[in-house]
Amino acid sequence: MITRPRQLTIPLASPPLHTRAAFVESAANAQALALLDRWPDWPGGVLALVGPEGSGKTHLATIWAAEAGATRYSPGDDLAALAGKPVLVENADRAGDEALFHLINRAPTDGGLLLTARTRPASWAAALPDLRSRLNALTVAELGEPDDALLIAVLEALFREKLHRPAPDLYAYLLKRMPRSVAAAREMVRLLDQAAGEQGRPLNRVLAREVLDETPDLFEG
Repeated sequence: MITRPRQLTIPLASPPLHTRAAFVESAANAQALALLDRWPDWPGGVLALVGPEGSGKTHLATIWAAEAGATRYSPGDDLAALAGKPVLVENADRAGDEALFHLINRAPTDGGLLLTARTRPASWAAALPDLRSRLNALTVAELGEPDDALLIAVLEALFREKLHRPAPDLYAYLLKRMPRSVAAAREMVRLLDQAAGEQGRPLNRVLAREVLDETPDLFEG
């Protein structure tokens, strides 16, 4: 039996770009995108962008930040230095009561405030009563679980980044067998890229079946 030598996989592709052109629109994100595009006319100058991990929050937030000229806030930053500027706060449910309270109050005059999180603001912990009422009143743009069109587009983009052209029928095969999340798509592409590189094989359903059989716990459900 001839043993096929292991091949070294060299990462050549650039990291994904969070640009408007690279954003894939679908029914899962249409409502959120429409609300985001209403800036600077958000009620109270604030919009909360929420959705599960890998649903596109960071991509959309980065698009808005570039268009609005927004500054990203991290816990501990000097709030005074942000005065008069649009602000982006990712993982806003962990930003701290005092910071959120002041940023929300200043949003109408500072040019806008975009908050991202996995859950709606009404569920965030808030010790300050005044902050609680403001969070409950925020306009929310919600990203849904990825649909078929979005997942296929994500898989195609990830394969392009790794300089692969998989068999066309691979996409439908994967959608029926992997969890419906961008995170799962990213991991599936990583595993297929690794297997194809090490074994010198094409990306097709046969290879995908072997990878899925070897990782049953990872892709359960």
